[in-house]
Amino acid sequence: MKRSMQILTFVLLMPMAFSSFAQIEKYVAGTHYTELSAAVNTNDASKVEVLEAFWYGCPHCFTFEPLIENWHANAPADVDFVRFPAMWNSLMEVHAQVYYTAEAMDALDIVHEHVFNAINVEGNRLQNESQIGALFAKYGIDEGDFGKAFNSFSVRTKVNQAKKRMQDYEIRSTPNMIVNGKYLVTTGETVRTQAEMLKVVDFLIEKERRLLSSSGE
Repeated sequence: MKRSMQILTFVLLMPMAFSSFAQIEKYVAGTHYTELSAAVNTNDASKVEVLEAFWYGCPHCFTFEPLIENWHANAPADVDFVRFPAMWNSLMEVHAQVYYTAEAMDALDIVHEHVFNAINVEGNRLQNESQIGALFAKYGIDEGDFGKAFNSFSVRTKVNQAKKRMQDYEIRSTPNMIVNGKYLVTTGETVRTQAEMLKVVDFLIEKERRLLSSSGE
């Protein structure tokens, strides 16, 4: 009788075990995501950092924005979401300067979406300080205050620091996601949609969460 119960318990638990294994193996390094050559320090080691590398002029980032906004709104408390303006040409550097100016002025909630719309919907490429200042002013931000922030040492320093980190993050396209400074997630042959990319991100968050939990024991 005891032997029969052991066999029955084993049979009943097998589907659960295989299900857990399938979940663990659902996304594989080198196929669905890339392990960075060297881990990059995150802002808060007690949380799992999720970084979105984007460009205001990227149409794929423009369509991704509602998805990432919804994902961010529902992200667990132990996830630290960070936006990162990617750059590999002079115009992208200007747009990174736009982002860090808005951040410095505590105006990201006001202008972030409007910058996307200006470039991708209205055809305003926002190539210079005058065009950018006019956009900020349109949404209630003083052009003089904007100019001071836009040309400030702190904003230019952040742009230069981000430019150096581009190589560390191994970013070649946008949008890209970096999970906890270790894993790069992009769309491609195996991760075909932006929604699927976020599923891979969720998988990697759980992977890192388990590591954080085990290291704290």
